[in-house]
Amino acid sequence: MDPLATTPENRADTTGDATADKTAGHRLAPRLRELARRTGRRYSAGHDRPLGGYLASMTGFGAYTAAWATAVRLRGRPLPDRPRPWDVVLTSVATFRLSRLLSKASVTSPLRAPFTRYVGPQGPAELHEEAQPEGGRDTVGELVTCPFCMSVWVVSTLTAGQLLWPRATRTAMGALAALAGADALQLAYGALVSRTTERVPSTTHSHLTDS
Repeated sequence: MDPLATTPENRADTTGDATADKTAGHRLAPRLRELARRTGRRYSAGHDRPLGGYLASMTGFGAYTAAWATAVRLRGRPLPDRPRPWDVVLTSVATFRLSRLLSKASVTSPLRAPFTRYVGPQGPAELHEEAQPEGGRDTVGELVTCPFCMSVWVVSTLTAGQLLWPRATRTAMGALAALAGADALQLAYGALVSRTTERVPSTTHSHLTDS
């Protein structure tokens, strides 16, 4: 008799093992959920912290970077031995400018509107917005209004772009760096004009008094 042949006894044993595994799985899931809830309550200490949303964001970022890494590997692009200092500087400036453009600029507010609420102006051509707490939009709203959070996604995108399309990506980063430099000049010029305007009335009044 074939020892591997299915018999009523073997079938019963297999069914019993499957039922036991299914029962164990049903018991494990509630325990894990309760452990996650207790951990969240202990960590939050009475504050509203969307740990589930942050976990989903981390998972999404992992999938995003994995997709870029897969694309780079499929294209057969060789990785550099080390990043060149000029590329690090250019990527830093471009990441800074694009992150603020996406997360703070007035012109990009329609992209953030589904997840945020307008609070008021914040600096030249920038807005102060808050994440909408309802509907699970708080994590996304916090991400899209935080230039530091946004920069993680931007720098990953620019790094992958330099590996896949180096000339086009560096051209775009050069434009963003030039925009950052122009913004700095605009702010410096505005501060100089403001300081000069404040001094002119006092100087004029001094001349009139002396005469």
